[in-house]
Amino acid sequence: MSQFGAPRGRTCSRSPRSRTLRSVATLTSAVLAVTVLAGCSSGDEADEAPAAAQDNAPAARDRVADGGTLRWAVDALPTTLNTFQADADGTTARIAGAVLPALYTLDERGRPRLNPDYLESAQVVETEPKQVVLYKLNQQAVWSDGREIGAPDFVAQWRALSGRDTAYWTARNSGYERIEKIERGKNDLEVRVTFAKPYADWQSLFTPLYPKQVMGSPNSFNDGARTTLKASAGPFLLKTIDRKSGDVTLARNPRWWGQSAKLDTVVLKAVPRADRATALAAGTLDLAEIDRSAAERIALALRDARAGRNGAQAAAAHGPGSAITPSKALKSWALAHGSDDDKAAEVKAARKKNQEAIARYASAQDALAKYVVRKSLEPAYTQLSLNGESGPLADERVRRAVARAINRQELAESVLGPLGLPAKPPGSHLALAGQAAYADSSDALGGQDTKEAQALLADAGWVPGGALQKPAGTKAGSEAEKEAEKKAAEKAKEKGKKPEGSTGAKKAEGSTDAKKAEGSTDAKKKGGDTASDEGLYIVGDDKPGDRRAVPAPVIGANGPESGTDVLTPAPAAARESAALLARAEALDTGTGSGARAAQSVAKPDRGVAGAYAPRGTAAPVTAPEAGKALGKDGKALSLRFVLPSGPGSESLRAVGDRIVRMLDAVGIRTEVTKVSDDSFFKDHVASGDYDLALYSWPASAFPATDARPIFAKPEPASDGSLLVEQNYSRVGTDRIDQLFDQAAGTLDEEEARDLVRQADARIWAAAGSIPLYQRPQLVAARADLVNAGAWGLAAPRYQDIGFKKPESSKGAERNP
Repeated sequence: MSQFGAPRGRTCSRSPRSRTLRSVATLTSAVLAVTVLAGCSSGDEADEAPAAAQDNAPAARDRVADGGTLRWAVDALPTTLNTFQADADGTTARIAGAVLPALYTLDERGRPRLNPDYLESAQVVETEPKQVVLYKLNQQAVWSDGREIGAPDFVAQWRALSGRDTAYWTARNSGYERIEKIERGKNDLEVRVTFAKPYADWQSLFTPLYPKQVMGSPNSFNDGARTTLKASAGPFLLKTIDRKSGDVTLARNPRWWGQSAKLDTVVLKAVPRADRATALAAGTLDLAEIDRSAAERIALALRDARAGRNGAQAAAAHGPGSAITPSKALKSWALAHGSDDDKAAEVKAARKKNQEAIARYASAQDALAKYVVRKSLEPAYTQLSLNGESGPLADERVRRAVARAINRQELAESVLGPLGLPAKPPGSHLALAGQAAYADSSDALGGQDTKEAQALLADAGWVPGGALQKPAGTKAGSEAEKEAEKKAAEKAKEKGKKPEGSTGAKKAEGSTDAKKAEGSTDAKKKGGDTASDEGLYIVGDDKPGDRRAVPAPVIGANGPESGTDVLTPAPAAARESAALLARAEALDTGTGSGARAAQSVAKPDRGVAGAYAPRGTAAPVTAPEAGKALGKDGKALSLRFVLPSGPGSESLRAVGDRIVRMLDAVGIRTEVTKVSDDSFFKDHVASGDYDLALYSWPASAFPATDARPIFAKPEPASDGSLLVEQNYSRVGTDRIDQLFDQAAGTLDEEEARDLVRQADARIWAAAGSIPLYQRPQLVAARADLVNAGAWGLAAPRYQDIGFKKPESSKGAERNP
């Protein structure tokens, strides 16, 4: 994605070089008990199996035919072939996996494993005075131009991604900035990497590894690798990218030293998810991730085939012909052959159209019966994000009340149960079941409990009838209004701002601590810059009355055209933020268009409040009901729930409906607003224009590195704005940041896992993000396609994918 504005704060990434550990705030809440935050859990969950097994039709290589072409659906053609650029997408990663070196790959449990195709060994050989990692390369490993893979490639990639040369337009540099030097070892097959400070996630580096021809200069990095690769070193080569047909063709690499690829070619075909059922029915795809409706259509076709029904019979049973009863058919025939010529022509046209629809459905069902649906769980989870920037959710008690009102098990079952997939809600923000760092720390927040949720709300001052109560000391009638207007005008005059539309005023209004800060000069002096809520940092919470004026709104690519204050992130930081945001956007909207949408100059789509409210959405509070509704100081408790409206987001909206009903049961009203998919992330999630939102984050084998920016505590910038990185809930603590830093800086694997679990427990307690369910992974595959399908947490092994040999086929495979 390109740069985008971030109202009321700047979405920006901080280099670890500039990070400083902040003082630890005193934690007094009972929920943040030391025993819980120590990462304790019931039993040893480090060796827990994945929630769902792989479903990829595994087959031994000698059972796989040699040759053939695989037609594999992707969302879109890649805008770049450089995975380290901001607009890299899933197609970029898929191509890189097939044509570039991966020093470590993920196994079925989502854990990194050394790849013997490129490495003989890799280990930490020194820790004092500095960490040194020695890589011993496979002596057969060569680039497609015949040159050996070696230290010059490592050096070039380090220099490009270290962040020291701003001419490189990098989206991420995590880990590379810790490297001090890279040297040749005893021979050309050894590479010594010395770190300036310890780095636990060193296995995440140099994957994928690009040739020095790509990383060697800013021009080749920024532009040269967008449409072609000068050299590659995988089981496949990039052959062509056809923009007209929407195809990327990968061909078997003749220089590949490992087990030869079974397929001759892999064709990645750009097919939008909404069109994949049609493409499968037309027989133009062999492998494609699909949605639930397409999976149900294939399952129905398979049931028909097993029952001996052909397509025509299936159409009559449950297709377009199923609604035609004998009486309707007779009436239609009579009208078509009646004396009323106009009516007869109309009916004949309708009959012809219906017959064509029946024929298409019958043909499609016959074709779909040749596929199977392989299913597992994606390495990603869907969460409910609670924006703690301002308003009721700035109070951690209200956030916890929302969390305690939600039955995560029910939501997981509603999404995964009908698919026959395990429906256990994730117990961690930082790892998934099966991964080394996984432990269920959800007890730090607690499970669904209506009474506890209501008690938390009452403790926060939200009580029945509170919407009718006036704040203490409020004067009646026009006198109070005039006095309020007078004070607002005087304050605006002092600040040099207009009284209306002031972002600072809005923040102060939404924060209890802000009100206290404004009301007491002595309190400001004593408190200084210390955030409230027992160490939880809420955007706008620091000295709200004295915040600096922010720049005028940015119009264009860096911000929406609106009256909202927008700050532009620094170019390098914005690229990193955009890259991570694009990953989340592609998961939930299915469009992957975030990178391109952010470049357009358009007014943000703020939706129509309530116009598309789903069944179960709380109606506006009327006067008779106001006495029952929860309120505080004359204001009703209502949260703005923003959801995407596109065709690929039906599941999110269904989950949103259930959440609305759960919140309503404890007295929390919601205002559901549906916005376009393009606007959902750019103008709402990233900019903080929401109270509640549903979106997903991909899991990582290296949470200490990759998850830190998602949960980092926002920091005030020199211009008065805030650096929120990718923490779109705007909730964080000093201690969470410290735990991430400690986990990334220890070389003791067990200690690193424990620190990550401690961080996760505190993230649960902060209640800014509530994991709901691991996302389903549904893949349609030709029945004879093997070693491909729903890989779950693992990475594909491209050279093993192929078509199963016919049963009559005999003889050994070439180079098995």
